[in-house]
Order: sequence, then C-alpha cells, then structure tokens
Amino acid sequence: MNERNGIKEMNDMNGTDSVNGTDSVNETNKANGMNKVSGGNGTDGQVPGAGTAGITVTNAARETVEIGALKFDEKGLIPAIVADARSGRVLTLAYMNAESLRISLEKELTCFWSRSRQELWLKGETSGNYQHLVSVTADCDADALLVLVEADGPACHKGTESCFSYPLWESESRREFSLRGLYELLLERQREKPEGSYTTYLFEKGLDKILKKVGEECTEVIIAAKAEDRRETVYEIADLAYHVLVLMAQQGITVEDVRAELASRHIIDHKVKQEKMT
Repeated sequence: MNERNGIKEMNDMNGTDSVNGTDSVNETNKANGMNKVSGGNGTDGQVPGAGTAGITVTNAARETVEIGALKFDEKGLIPAIVADARSGRVLTLAYMNAESLRISLEKELTCFWSRSRQELWLKGETSGNYQHLVSVTADCDADALLVLVEADGPACHKGTESCFSYPLWESESRREFSLRGLYELLLERQREKPEGSYTTYLFEKGLDKILKKVGEECTEVIIAAKAEDRRETVYEIADLAYHVLVLMAQQGITVEDVRAELASRHIIDHKVKQEKMT
C-alpha cells in the first residue's frame, strides 16, 4: 500500500471563514426566488435615501425595503457583507453609500465607496475580478446589507478568495472539517512552502509527480474496493481526494469550480449520458 503521506496536512487543517450550513439554504433560496433585488431609477450625487425612490432590496423577512428606508451612518455609509452565493463563504466587508448601491443594482455588479480614497469603487474594474450580484438583503434594523455574489476571481487584494483568511482563534472541539478548508491549507503550503511538509514536496516536484501520485491512489482505491475492505477503501479514497486537491491547487482549479460543474449536470440516466457523449 502507499506511504500514507499527506495525513499531517489534513490533521493540521484549520477551519475556514464560511457561513456554516448555508450551501443548501442558499441554493433553496435561489430556487424559490428569495432575496430578490429589484432595480429602479436613482439620482447621482444625492445624500443617502434621496432620489432613490423605486430602488428596493429585501430584508430577512422577505419584505421589500426602499433604499430611502436604509439607515446610513453619519458619513452616509452602510456596511455590506459580501458572501459567495454558492458556498456562503464570507468574501469581504465593504461599505456602500446610496450612489454605490444604486450603481450596484443597475449594473448587477458590486460597487462600493472607498473610505481611504474617498471615491466610488467598482469591484473588478482594474483587476477583472468582478462580483456579479445575486441578491442584496437588509438586516432587521436596516443598517447593514448582506450581498450575495458570483465572483470572477479573488475578493482580496492579496489574491486570496476571501479577505477573511487569517484565523485568530478557533475551538478545537467545535471546528468543522471541510474540503474548502483543506484546499485553503494547500494553497497556503503552495505559497509559503514550509520545510518538511509533504505538500511542499509535491509542489516542488511539480505536475508529473502530482499526477503520478493521483494515479497510484486511484489504483489503491480499486484494489481496496475489489477486496471489499470498506475501512481501507475509505482510507484510500481520502488519500485520493487529498492528492486530487493538490492537483487542483497546482492547476488553479477551485473547489467551487468543481461544484459548479457538478451542479450544471442534469443527466437523468445512463442512456442520456451516453447520448451526450456521442
């Protein structure tokens, strides 16, 4: 059998900054048309709430909220929590004023107010990492927004998928394992290449070595399954999953890329699959 490498990488895996348990909820909400954003006409350069009649968002109770009813702070800003519509992962915390919110709804792209530069900021305008609006929802006090998006690239200016990628503290007993968390750890190993790490070894050896390991693990899954050894099969599948994630990281393929591909398939039976392949 194999050397069972990579276990330490998985054992060392920290949790991620995701909104737990939201995957199925987000998909259900999208299917039911919840959190729908409706656009309207606005006026440039107005103070919060002015000239925004007809532009609405929804609140958590699925009630329509006029932008004029939102509670902007004394600087005319409202915090916007941006999360991935598919995974629920928090991507960033930014600020909007009435004008940037109006632009966001009209363009269906996130637009913020930069507090440091004191100007409107269309996310992705320079980087190409646009965030396409799926929904905008106000909280119960109408003083904060949850913005669900489909992103074209990393949300963080440092190149990470999320700005929240730096764990401060996490409960050892309550933290939850996720493939996304393991994937993020592998990306960290790829960037920092700590000495003595098996993952570092794979990245340094390159694509051919990674592909060789994926092939070996595929064979070992087959051997274990053929022997009807359930425990060994589970172990070898875990090994295979780890090495496939390393390959994904090396190729720049994310967990969400694979999830989106699976979600796009609607094959009813084997016959339909065969027809699609010919």
